[in-house]
Amino acid sequence: MSRGLNRDEIKLIAMGTMLLNHVATVFMEPGTFLYELFLDIGYFTAITMCYFLVEGWHYTHSRKQYALRLLVFALLSQIPFSLAFAEGGKLRYSSLNMMFTLFFCFLIVCALKQIPNPAQSKGAALLLTCCTVFCDWAVFAAVFTWLFVWADGSEERRRSAYIWAVGTFGVFTLLSGIGRFTPAGQLFYALGATAGVALSAYCILYWYNGKRMEKGRKFFQWFFYLFYPVHLLILGLLRFVL
Repeated sequence: MSRGLNRDEIKLIAMGTMLLNHVATVFMEPGTFLYELFLDIGYFTAITMCYFLVEGWHYTHSRKQYALRLLVFALLSQIPFSLAFAEGGKLRYSSLNMMFTLFFCFLIVCALKQIPNPAQSKGAALLLTCCTVFCDWAVFAAVFTWLFVWADGSEERRRSAYIWAVGTFGVFTLLSGIGRFTPAGQLFYALGATAGVALSAYCILYWYNGKRMEKGRKFFQWFFYLFYPVHLLILGLLRFVL
């Protein structure tokens, strides 16, 4: 199959699916078909961004600057994140936003790749994985990152990493449905939840050509950073106004 999507195009798709997920979470009634559809499609984003985070570790000119950018935008995004997902019409802390998750995941990549002692490397990465407990996509994003570091440079391992990611997320969602659905409903719920993750696998494994946009690279770099806090701020303000 011809590979026709570059990195920036896939990231644009990821921004769109994230927006659908957040619109569902903020404005839609849980349990409705459209809510579940938008929520499930949105699961495409987190694993895709973890994949590009591991890939970006190789391409960035300065890993310190990369980590600093993630941390700065994580701090900038926290109030918009809390505003968008506040409960009861009040601004309150719920968890750290996804940019913090990606910041910890980037440090996990650094630990696994840069610390020469295997025990210290894995110990540091495990500690950073525990830090994601306080973040959006707790632990799962870190697990995805571990898998993609393990798979780095190998097409066969990349496929295996995605199989493990889809399977792990599927089992978790299946178990989380216990008591909430009938056995058939549980299975349907788990299959729907894994659809976004599976779509990421299909997109990366069969469509990604390993390239970037020829033009506008600087624009897209900052667009992807800014989109997260800006769209959350807009959703949060709309929620309070409406």
